[in-house]
Amino acid sequence: MIDIPSPAIAVVGRHNSGKTTLIERLIAELVSRGLNVGSIKHHSHRGFDIDIPGKDSYRHRAAGASETVIAAPGQVARIKTVEDEVECSELVRSMPNHDIIVVEGYRKSGLPTVEIMRSGNEADHRAAQLFVEAARKGLPLTTDFTQLGREIDRGVPAEGEFSAAADAAAKMPSTNTVAVVTDIPEAREAAEIYGIPAIGLEDVAALADFLGEHYVRPRVSVVIQAGGESRRMGQSKATVPFAGRPLICRLVERLAPVADELIITTNEAERLGFLAEQYPELDIKLVPDAYKERGALPGMYTALSSAKNPYVAVVACDMVFASPRLVVAEALAMHESGADVVAPANKHGFEPLHAMYRKDGCLEAVHARTERGEKRVQSFFDDPAVMVLPFSQDKVLEVEPRGGCFINANTPEELARIEQSYLGE
Repeated sequence: MIDIPSPAIAVVGRHNSGKTTLIERLIAELVSRGLNVGSIKHHSHRGFDIDIPGKDSYRHRAAGASETVIAAPGQVARIKTVEDEVECSELVRSMPNHDIIVVEGYRKSGLPTVEIMRSGNEADHRAAQLFVEAARKGLPLTTDFTQLGREIDRGVPAEGEFSAAADAAAKMPSTNTVAVVTDIPEAREAAEIYGIPAIGLEDVAALADFLGEHYVRPRVSVVIQAGGESRRMGQSKATVPFAGRPLICRLVERLAPVADELIITTNEAERLGFLAEQYPELDIKLVPDAYKERGALPGMYTALSSAKNPYVAVVACDMVFASPRLVVAEALAMHESGADVVAPANKHGFEPLHAMYRKDGCLEAVHARTERGEKRVQSFFDDPAVMVLPFSQDKVLEVEPRGGCFINANTPEELARIEQSYLGE
Protein backbone atom coordinates (compact mmCIF):
# COMPACT_ATOMS: atom_id res chain seq x y z
CA MET A 1 0.00 0.00 0.00
CA ILE A 2 1.22 3.51 -0.85
CA ASP A 3 0.72 6.00 1.97
CA ILE A 4 -0.25 9.51 0.88
CA PRO A 5 0.78 12.21 3.39
CA SER A 6 -2.15 14.09 4.89
CA PRO A 7 -2.31 17.89 4.86
CA ALA A 8 -3.17 19.46 8.22
CA ILE A 9 -4.38 22.75 9.70
CA ALA A 10 -4.60 23.77 13.35
CA VAL A 11 -7.53 25.56 14.96
CA VAL A 12 -6.18 27.68 17.81
CA GLY A 13 -7.50 30.18 20.34
CA ARG A 14 -7.62 31.04 23.99
CA HIS A 15 -9.37 29.03 26.71
CA ASN A 16 -13.15 28.99 26.21
CA SER A 17 -12.88 30.37 22.68
CA GLY A 18 -15.05 27.54 21.37
CA LYS A 19 -12.38 25.60 19.49
CA THR A 20 -13.91 22.18 20.11
CA THR A 21 -17.40 23.32 19.07
CA LEU A 22 -16.05 24.88 15.88
CA ILE A 23 -13.98 21.80 15.06
CA GLU A 24 -16.92 19.48 15.67
CA ARG A 25 -19.07 21.45 13.24
CA LEU A 26 -16.22 21.81 10.75
CA ILE A 27 -15.49 18.08 10.67
CA ALA A 28 -19.18 17.31 10.12
CA GLU A 29 -19.29 19.81 7.24
CA LEU A 30 -16.15 18.44 5.58
CA VAL A 31 -17.33 14.83 5.95
CA SER A 32 -20.70 15.77 4.42
CA ARG A 33 -18.72 16.87 1.35
CA GLY A 34 -17.28 13.38 0.96
CA LEU A 35 -13.89 14.08 2.53
CA ASN A 36 -11.86 11.72 4.69
CA VAL A 37 -11.05 13.77 7.80
CA GLY A 38 -8.62 12.96 10.60
CA SER A 39 -8.28 14.92 13.83
CA ILE A 40 -5.74 15.54 16.57
CA LYS A 41 -6.49 17.03 19.98
CA HIS A 42 -3.69 18.63 21.98
CA HIS A 43 -4.09 17.95 25.69
CA SER A 44 -1.81 20.24 27.68
CA HIS A 45 -1.85 18.31 30.96
CA ARG A 46 -0.08 15.10 31.89
CA GLY A 47 -1.98 12.11 33.13
CA PHE A 48 -4.97 11.85 30.80
CA ASP A 49 -6.12 8.34 29.90
CA ILE A 50 -8.58 7.10 27.31
CA ASP A 51 -8.86 3.61 28.80
CA ILE A 52 -11.42 2.66 31.42
CA PRO A 53 -10.27 1.31 34.80
CA GLY A 54 -11.27 -2.30 35.24
CA LYS A 55 -11.28 -3.16 31.53
CA ASP A 56 -8.84 -5.78 30.26
CA SER A 57 -6.77 -3.31 28.23
CA TYR A 58 -6.47 -1.04 31.28
CA ARG A 59 -5.27 -4.01 33.29
CA HIS A 60 -2.63 -4.72 30.61
CA ARG A 61 -1.27 -1.18 31.00
CA ALA A 62 -1.54 -1.26 34.77
CA ALA A 63 0.57 -4.42 34.73
CA GLY A 64 3.33 -2.52 32.94
CA ALA A 65 2.73 -2.81 29.17
CA SER A 66 4.25 0.25 27.47
CA GLU A 67 1.97 -0.09 24.45
CA THR A 68 -1.47 -1.65 24.12
CA VAL A 69 -3.59 -2.06 21.01
CA ILE A 70 -7.34 -2.45 21.42
CA ALA A 71 -8.84 -4.00 18.29
CA ALA A 72 -12.47 -4.66 17.44
CA PRO A 73 -14.43 -4.94 14.17
CA GLY A 74 -14.32 -1.49 12.60
CA GLN A 75 -12.12 0.14 15.23
CA VAL A 76 -8.52 0.08 16.46
CA ALA A 77 -7.01 2.12 19.29
CA ARG A 78 -3.36 2.30 20.31
CA ILE A 79 -2.24 3.52 23.74
CA LYS A 80 1.48 4.06 24.12
CA THR A 81 3.68 5.41 26.89
CA VAL A 82 6.27 7.92 25.64
CA GLU A 83 9.11 9.73 27.36
CA ASP A 84 8.27 13.26 26.20
CA GLU A 85 5.47 14.97 24.32
CA VAL A 86 5.24 13.81 20.71
CA GLU A 87 5.71 16.57 18.13
CA CYS A 88 2.61 17.47 16.16
CA SER A 89 4.46 16.93 12.88
CA GLU A 90 5.22 13.35 13.91
CA LEU A 91 1.56 12.75 14.75
CA VAL A 92 0.51 14.10 11.35
CA ARG A 93 3.04 11.87 9.58
CA SER A 94 1.61 8.89 11.45
CA MET A 95 -1.85 9.60 9.98
CA PRO A 96 -1.53 9.26 6.18
CA ASN A 97 -4.32 8.93 3.59
CA HIS A 98 -6.65 11.62 4.94
CA ASP A 99 -7.89 14.46 2.76
CA ILE A 100 -7.20 16.77 5.69
CA ILE A 101 -6.36 16.54 9.39
CA VAL A 102 -7.94 19.11 11.70
CA VAL A 103 -5.76 19.75 14.74
CA GLU A 104 -7.06 21.36 17.92
CA GLY A 105 -4.31 23.40 19.51
CA TYR A 106 -0.58 23.04 18.78
CA ARG A 107 -0.23 26.76 18.05
CA LYS A 108 3.57 26.48 17.85
CA SER A 109 3.63 23.42 15.60
CA GLY A 110 4.39 25.37 12.43
CA LEU A 111 1.11 24.26 10.84
CA PRO A 112 -1.10 26.82 9.11
CA THR A 113 -3.49 28.03 11.80
CA VAL A 114 -7.09 29.18 11.93
CA GLU A 115 -7.51 31.65 14.80
CA ILE A 116 -10.86 31.76 16.62
CA MET A 117 -11.99 34.85 18.59
CA ARG A 118 -15.46 34.81 20.18
CA SER A 119 -17.16 37.91 21.55
CA GLY A 120 -18.58 36.02 24.53
CA ASN A 121 -15.08 35.24 25.81
CA GLU A 122 -13.32 38.07 27.67
CA ALA A 123 -9.85 36.77 26.79
CA ASP A 124 -10.79 36.81 23.10
CA HIS A 125 -12.12 40.34 23.41
CA ARG A 126 -8.81 41.51 24.92
CA ALA A 127 -6.85 39.67 22.21
CA ALA A 128 -8.96 41.29 19.50
CA GLN A 129 -8.27 44.75 20.95
CA LEU A 130 -4.56 44.03 20.98
CA PHE A 131 -4.74 42.58 17.46
CA VAL A 132 -6.42 45.65 16.00
CA GLU A 133 -4.11 48.03 17.90
CA ALA A 134 -1.10 46.37 16.26
CA ALA A 135 -2.79 46.39 12.85
CA ARG A 136 -3.70 50.07 13.04
CA LYS A 137 -0.10 50.91 13.97
CA GLY A 138 1.18 48.93 10.99
CA LEU A 139 3.09 46.51 13.17
CA PRO A 140 4.03 43.11 11.65
CA LEU A 141 2.62 39.81 12.88
CA THR A 142 6.07 39.09 14.29
CA THR A 143 5.45 41.84 16.84
CA ASP A 144 6.10 41.08 20.49
CA PHE A 145 2.46 41.24 21.54
CA THR A 146 3.38 40.71 25.17
CA GLN A 147 5.43 43.90 25.18
CA LEU A 148 2.71 45.74 23.27
CA GLY A 149 0.17 44.60 25.84
CA ARG A 150 2.31 45.96 28.64
CA GLU A 151 2.63 49.30 26.88
CA ILE A 152 -1.12 49.49 26.46
CA ASP A 153 -1.72 48.55 30.10
CA ARG A 154 0.67 51.30 31.31
CA GLY A 155 -1.20 53.93 29.33
CA VAL A 156 -4.72 53.00 30.41
CA PRO A 157 -6.34 52.93 33.87
CA ALA A 158 -6.80 49.47 35.35
CA GLU A 159 -10.53 49.57 34.71
CA GLY A 160 -10.05 50.59 31.06
CA GLU A 161 -10.87 48.34 28.10
CA PHE A 162 -7.18 47.52 27.48
CA SER A 163 -6.58 46.49 31.08
CA ALA A 164 -4.77 43.14 31.29
CA ALA A 165 -4.08 43.19 27.54
CA ALA A 166 -0.75 41.56 28.28
CA ASP A 167 -2.58 38.49 29.57
CA ALA A 168 -3.99 37.85 26.11
CA ALA A 169 -0.72 38.47 24.29
CA ALA A 170 0.75 34.99 24.72
CA LYS A 171 -1.74 33.49 22.25
CA MET A 172 -2.05 35.80 19.28
CA PRO A 173 -2.24 35.51 15.48
CA SER A 174 1.14 35.03 13.81
CA THR A 175 2.71 34.60 10.41
CA ASN A 176 1.22 31.07 10.40
CA THR A 177 -2.33 32.44 10.69
CA VAL A 178 -4.22 31.78 7.46
CA ALA A 179 -7.76 32.71 8.58
CA VAL A 180 -9.56 34.34 11.50
CA VAL A 181 -12.96 33.03 12.57
CA THR A 182 -14.70 35.66 14.66
CA ASP A 183 -17.79 37.67 15.56
CA ILE A 184 -15.72 40.54 17.01
CA PRO A 185 -15.61 43.61 14.72
CA GLU A 186 -12.12 44.62 15.86
CA ALA A 187 -10.73 41.17 15.04
CA ARG A 188 -12.31 41.33 11.59
CA GLU A 189 -10.86 44.80 11.01
CA ALA A 190 -7.39 43.66 12.04
CA ALA A 191 -7.56 40.58 9.83
CA GLU A 192 -8.52 42.71 6.85
CA ILE A 193 -5.63 45.11 7.50
CA TYR A 194 -3.20 42.18 7.60
CA GLY A 195 -4.77 40.62 4.49
CA ILE A 196 -5.98 37.54 6.36
CA PRO A 197 -9.42 36.12 5.43
CA ALA A 198 -12.00 36.82 8.15
CA ILE A 199 -14.86 34.31 8.42
CA GLY A 200 -17.99 34.60 10.53
CA LEU A 201 -18.09 32.53 13.68
CA GLU A 202 -21.23 30.70 12.55
CA ASP A 203 -20.27 30.41 8.88
CA VAL A 204 -18.79 26.92 8.99
CA ALA A 205 -19.60 26.36 5.31
CA ALA A 206 -17.41 29.34 4.35
CA LEU A 207 -14.57 27.97 6.47
CA ALA A 208 -14.94 24.57 4.79
CA ASP A 209 -14.91 26.29 1.38
CA PHE A 210 -11.69 28.09 2.31
CA LEU A 211 -9.97 24.92 3.51
CA GLY A 212 -11.21 23.03 0.46
CA GLU A 213 -9.67 25.57 -1.87
CA HIS A 214 -6.33 25.92 -0.12
CA TYR A 215 -5.58 23.00 2.22
CA VAL A 216 -7.58 19.87 1.46
CA ARG A 217 -5.56 17.29 -0.48
CA PRO A 218 -6.19 17.94 -4.17
CA ARG A 219 -7.77 15.04 -6.03
CA VAL A 220 -5.55 13.38 -8.65
CA SER A 221 -6.66 11.86 -11.93
CA VAL A 222 -4.13 9.33 -13.22
CA VAL A 223 -4.16 8.98 -17.00
CA ILE A 224 -2.43 6.02 -18.65
CA GLN A 225 -1.85 6.81 -22.29
CA ALA A 226 -2.42 3.61 -24.22
CA GLY A 227 -3.26 5.03 -27.67
CA GLY A 228 -3.53 2.08 -29.97
CA GLU A 229 -1.39 -0.12 -32.17
CA SER A 230 2.33 0.66 -32.08
CA ARG A 231 4.17 0.20 -35.38
CA ARG A 232 7.51 -0.56 -33.71
CA MET A 233 5.95 -3.00 -31.24
CA GLY A 234 3.88 -4.61 -34.00
CA GLN A 235 0.75 -4.63 -31.82
CA SER A 236 -0.98 -2.68 -29.09
CA LYS A 237 1.38 -1.92 -26.21
CA ALA A 238 -1.56 -2.10 -23.82
CA THR A 239 -2.31 -5.73 -24.59
CA VAL A 240 1.19 -7.00 -25.31
CA PRO A 241 1.98 -9.81 -22.84
CA PHE A 242 4.26 -9.02 -19.92
CA ALA A 243 4.97 -11.63 -17.23
CA GLY A 244 2.02 -13.63 -18.54
CA ARG A 245 -0.56 -10.83 -18.53
CA PRO A 246 -1.44 -7.76 -20.63
CA LEU A 247 1.01 -4.95 -19.89
CA ILE A 248 -1.85 -2.55 -19.13
CA CYS A 249 -2.77 -4.67 -16.09
CA ARG A 250 0.61 -4.01 -14.56
CA LEU A 251 0.21 -0.26 -15.02
CA VAL A 252 -3.32 -0.28 -13.59
CA GLU A 253 -2.27 -2.21 -10.50
CA ARG A 254 0.78 -0.02 -9.87
CA LEU A 255 -1.00 3.32 -10.25
CA ALA A 256 -4.55 2.68 -9.00
CA PRO A 257 -3.60 3.06 -5.29
CA VAL A 258 -2.77 6.75 -5.83
CA ALA A 259 -5.57 7.57 -8.28
CA ASP A 260 -8.79 9.28 -7.26
CA GLU A 261 -9.82 8.74 -10.88
CA LEU A 262 -8.20 6.30 -13.31
CA ILE A 263 -8.39 7.02 -17.05
CA ILE A 264 -6.93 5.12 -19.98
CA THR A 265 -6.73 6.99 -23.27
CA THR A 266 -7.18 4.44 -26.03
CA ASN A 267 -8.59 4.05 -29.53
CA GLU A 268 -9.31 0.36 -28.96
CA ALA A 269 -11.78 0.41 -26.10
CA GLU A 270 -13.33 -2.82 -27.29
CA ARG A 271 -10.03 -4.64 -26.74
CA LEU A 272 -9.67 -3.24 -23.23
CA GLY A 273 -13.20 -4.03 -22.13
CA PHE A 274 -11.88 -6.84 -19.96
CA LEU A 275 -10.51 -4.25 -17.53
CA ALA A 276 -13.99 -3.39 -16.28
CA GLU A 277 -14.57 -7.04 -15.38
CA GLN A 278 -11.13 -7.53 -13.90
CA TYR A 279 -11.14 -4.29 -11.84
CA PRO A 280 -14.81 -3.46 -11.20
CA GLU A 281 -13.98 -1.46 -8.06
CA LEU A 282 -11.79 1.02 -9.98
CA ASP A 283 -14.42 2.39 -12.39
CA ILE A 284 -11.79 2.81 -15.11
CA LYS A 285 -12.68 5.31 -17.84
CA LEU A 286 -11.66 4.43 -21.40
CA VAL A 287 -11.38 7.63 -23.44
CA PRO A 288 -10.67 7.92 -27.19
CA ASP A 289 -8.28 10.49 -28.62
CA ALA A 290 -9.83 13.93 -28.98
CA TYR A 291 -7.74 14.57 -32.14
CA LYS A 292 -7.39 12.38 -35.20
CA GLU A 293 -3.77 13.44 -35.49
CA ARG A 294 -1.47 11.24 -33.43
CA GLY A 295 1.19 12.74 -31.20
CA ALA A 296 2.17 13.23 -27.60
CA LEU A 297 0.72 16.75 -27.31
CA PRO A 298 -2.70 15.89 -28.81
CA GLY A 299 -2.70 12.93 -26.41
CA MET A 300 -1.98 15.32 -23.55
CA TYR A 301 -5.02 17.39 -24.54
CA THR A 302 -7.15 14.25 -24.40
CA ALA A 303 -5.76 13.40 -20.96
CA LEU A 304 -6.36 16.86 -19.49
CA SER A 305 -9.77 17.46 -21.04
CA SER A 306 -11.12 14.07 -19.88
CA ALA A 307 -9.94 14.40 -16.26
CA LYS A 308 -12.41 15.65 -13.67
CA ASN A 309 -9.82 16.40 -10.96
CA PRO A 310 -7.53 19.46 -10.65
CA TYR A 311 -4.26 17.48 -10.71
CA VAL A 312 -3.59 15.13 -13.62
CA ALA A 313 -0.74 12.60 -13.62
CA VAL A 314 0.06 11.38 -17.13
CA VAL A 315 2.00 8.13 -17.62
CA ALA A 316 2.79 6.17 -20.77
CA CYS A 317 1.51 2.60 -20.78
CA ASP A 318 4.93 1.17 -21.73
CA MET A 319 6.62 2.52 -18.57
CA VAL A 320 6.90 -0.88 -16.94
CA PHE A 321 8.23 0.50 -13.66
CA ALA A 322 5.94 3.55 -13.43
CA SER A 323 6.11 4.80 -9.84
CA PRO A 324 3.06 5.54 -7.68
CA ARG A 325 5.42 7.11 -5.14
CA LEU A 326 6.65 9.54 -7.78
CA VAL A 327 3.04 10.49 -8.57
CA VAL A 328 2.48 11.30 -4.88
CA ALA A 329 5.73 13.28 -4.64
CA GLU A 330 4.88 15.31 -7.75
CA ALA A 331 1.41 16.09 -6.39
CA LEU A 332 2.92 17.30 -3.11
CA ALA A 333 5.45 19.45 -4.97
CA MET A 334 2.67 20.97 -7.07
CA HIS A 335 0.57 21.69 -3.98
CA GLU A 336 3.48 23.34 -2.16
CA SER A 337 4.81 25.35 -5.11
CA GLY A 338 1.66 26.32 -6.97
CA ALA A 339 3.28 25.12 -10.21
CA ASP A 340 1.22 24.18 -13.26
CA VAL A 341 3.62 21.40 -14.29
CA VAL A 342 5.88 19.25 -12.14
CA ALA A 343 8.07 17.24 -14.50
CA PRO A 344 11.09 15.03 -13.78
CA ALA A 345 14.19 16.55 -15.34
CA ASN A 346 17.79 15.55 -15.94
CA LYS A 347 20.65 16.70 -18.16
CA HIS A 348 18.80 15.34 -21.21
CA GLY A 349 15.63 17.30 -20.54
CA PHE A 350 12.16 16.59 -19.16
CA GLU A 351 10.24 13.33 -18.75
CA PRO A 352 6.78 14.69 -19.67
CA LEU A 353 5.09 11.28 -19.67
CA HIS A 354 5.60 10.63 -15.98
CA ALA A 355 4.71 14.13 -14.82
CA MET A 356 1.96 16.03 -13.00
CA TYR A 357 -0.19 18.71 -14.64
CA ARG A 358 -2.60 21.24 -13.18
CA LYS A 359 -5.64 21.01 -15.43
CA ASP A 360 -6.72 24.65 -15.16
CA GLY A 361 -3.18 25.91 -15.70
CA CYS A 362 -2.32 23.74 -18.73
CA LEU A 363 -5.44 22.90 -20.74
CA GLU A 364 -5.68 26.20 -22.64
CA ALA A 365 -1.97 26.26 -23.49
CA VAL A 366 -2.00 22.62 -24.62
CA HIS A 367 -5.06 23.24 -26.78
CA ALA A 368 -3.50 26.33 -28.40
CA ARG A 369 -0.23 24.57 -29.25
CA THR A 370 -2.09 21.49 -30.53
CA GLU A 371 -4.20 23.67 -32.83
CA ARG A 372 -0.94 25.10 -34.20
CA GLY A 373 0.15 21.59 -35.14
CA GLU A 374 2.68 21.00 -32.37
CA LYS A 375 3.31 17.36 -31.43
CA ARG A 376 5.83 17.50 -28.56
CA VAL A 377 4.55 17.87 -25.02
CA GLN A 378 7.40 20.19 -24.05
CA SER A 379 6.30 22.66 -26.73
CA PHE A 380 3.95 24.35 -24.26
CA PHE A 381 6.43 24.41 -21.36
CA ASP A 382 7.72 27.81 -22.54
CA ASP A 383 4.28 29.41 -22.40
CA PRO A 384 4.69 32.42 -20.07
CA ALA A 385 1.33 31.63 -18.44
CA VAL A 386 2.50 28.13 -17.44
CA MET A 387 4.75 27.67 -14.40
CA VAL A 388 6.97 24.61 -14.83
CA LEU A 389 8.76 23.11 -11.82
CA PRO A 390 11.60 20.71 -12.72
CA PHE A 391 11.66 17.69 -10.41
CA SER A 392 15.37 16.91 -10.24
CA GLN A 393 16.99 13.52 -10.68
CA ASP A 394 18.14 13.65 -7.05
CA LYS A 395 14.53 14.11 -5.91
CA VAL A 396 13.40 11.24 -8.10
CA LEU A 397 16.00 8.99 -6.50
CA GLU A 398 14.87 10.06 -3.04
CA VAL A 399 11.42 8.74 -3.97
CA GLU A 400 12.59 5.70 -5.91
CA PRO A 401 16.18 4.84 -4.86
CA ARG A 402 16.37 2.01 -7.40
CA GLY A 403 15.37 4.32 -10.25
CA GLY A 404 13.97 2.87 -13.44
CA CYS A 405 10.74 4.88 -13.39
CA PHE A 406 11.16 6.08 -16.96
CA ILE A 407 12.25 2.83 -18.63
CA ASN A 408 9.94 2.14 -21.55
CA ALA A 409 9.63 -0.52 -24.21
CA ASN A 410 9.16 0.37 -27.90
CA THR A 411 9.99 -2.97 -29.53
CA PRO A 412 9.40 -6.63 -28.69
CA GLU A 413 13.13 -7.02 -28.10
CA GLU A 414 13.21 -4.16 -25.58
CA LEU A 415 10.18 -5.56 -23.79
CA ALA A 416 11.74 -9.02 -23.67
CA ARG A 417 14.92 -7.62 -22.06
CA ILE A 418 12.89 -5.71 -19.50
CA GLU A 419 10.76 -8.77 -18.76
CA GLN A 420 13.84 -10.95 -18.32
CA SER A 421 15.31 -8.42 -15.89
CA TYR A 422 11.99 -8.17 -14.02
CA LEU A 423 11.57 -11.94 -13.70
CA GLY A 424 15.16 -12.22 -12.54
CA GLU A 425 14.65 -9.90 -9.57
